Amino acid sequence: MNQTTIVLVDDHVLVRDGIRALLESEEDLVVIGEGADGTEAIALVEAKKPDILIIDIRMPRMTGIEAVEKLSAANAEVKCIILSMHDSEEYILQSVAAGAKGYLLKDTGKVEFIKAIHTVQEGGKYYSGDISNVLVNNLLNPKAKSNESHDKNIRTNNPFDLTNKEIQVLELVLSGLTNKQIAEKLQNSKRTVETHRFNLMRKMAVKNLMDLSKKAQEFNLV
Repeated sequence: MNQTTIVLVDDHVLVRDGIRALLESEEDLVVIGEGADGTEAIALVEAKKPDILIIDIRMPRMTGIEAVEKLSAANAEVKCIILSMHDSEEYILQSVAAGAKGYLLKDTGKVEFIKAIHTVQEGGKYYSGDISNVLVNNLLNPKAKSNESHDKNIRTNNPFDLTNKEIQVLELVLSGLTNKQIAEKLQNSKRTVETHRFNLMRKMAVKNLMDLSKKAQEFNLV
């Protein structure tokens, strides 16, 4: 029986342990390397030549998307699957553009997870239902992304390295909307909005809404 070799990269050891145990419960799957960031992912792929790279997005030093992009540019034969807690359109589209063959959320069930690996290994692509909806909507409405954001939402020169989506969430937070209302407006899950909001507070080094508003105005982010 041919085994599919896998490199697993996530900056949380407990997460890696759980995923590894799940994967190796299948006779045809074997994890041959583990890493904690994108830089380690590239080194492991070059050294071990796995069939599949399963990688998180948000990690220190180099993100999963950056690692996938570099591997794709180097024509690496490894097939990359993003496994993330983020279901935001921005991350999904960036991952696909970087060359990811699959995108799964971390709450994906075992059956779908294994199915995704087999599909990608056989040369296909696999995106879970919610992720597929984002991709289909983007294909059917190619102008929607530009229409939903105005010029200040696409700045790249902000001092806090905020993503376009984080700037969009920042504006909505400061307009007084709740996380639930923002999620409905952006057609994201409430969890994704909470993650963006947490990242905003962390990146901008503030602890409350008042300080967030002051700093956003100070740096002309809204």
